[in-house]
Amino acid sequence: MDLSTSTVLVTGANRGLGRALAAELLDRGATVYAGARNPDQVNLPGVRPIALDITDPASVAAAAKATGDVTVLINNAGISTGTDLLAVDLDNVRLEMDTHYFGTLSVVRSFAPQIEAGGGGAILNILSALSWYSFPGVGAYCAAKSAQWSLTNALRVQLADQGIRVAGLHVGYMDTDMAVGATAPKTAPADVARLAADGIAEGVYEIVVDDISREVQAGLAAGVTALYPQLP
Repeated sequence: MDLSTSTVLVTGANRGLGRALAAELLDRGATVYAGARNPDQVNLPGVRPIALDITDPASVAAAAKATGDVTVLINNAGISTGTDLLAVDLDNVRLEMDTHYFGTLSVVRSFAPQIEAGGGGAILNILSALSWYSFPGVGAYCAAKSAQWSLTNALRVQLADQGIRVAGLHVGYMDTDMAVGATAPKTAPADVARLAADGIAEGVYEIVVDDISREVQAGLAAGVTALYPQLP
């Protein structure tokens, strides 16, 4: 698709990958709405800041009403509470699921009719290598991202007849606040944004941007003991 004639909404666009995505799409000529819970934190010239808390249905509905011309939706907003599924109460687990799964679904339900009315377009959900692999220490994040991947698969089938192409992007470590404590090599958000925009333009269903994600994806076919060799 031609991104230079597209109107894009990026959620969580005030920093990190979201800001890089907004900048990349601006450079390609798109009109860009930059969604953030506090739009005053959006400091990228050229975008249209818009208040959007994806966990608040009223906020999502207001954002959809305030736009009306979106043809590309990028569900980037997310969190990581660093929560072990068994070690703490369920509040953080619910927060992760409310954000990555229910929040993404809420935004899609509100904006898909708008995209269809504009003649069709695309939705990109920012996923993770942890959609496919789980670390117990961040089990809540992994479970929520896995659910978001399943959501992506269902939506791509259901929305195809409406002219909406749904893609997922999988990435390992990025040089953002969320991975500040990681010591492994990290991909620059600008590089991920460039590959994401290329994938949308080319109509790719699954954008796998780094070696970590490619290795985990390949390991899925080998079964549980290949992915988790520590199991007895």
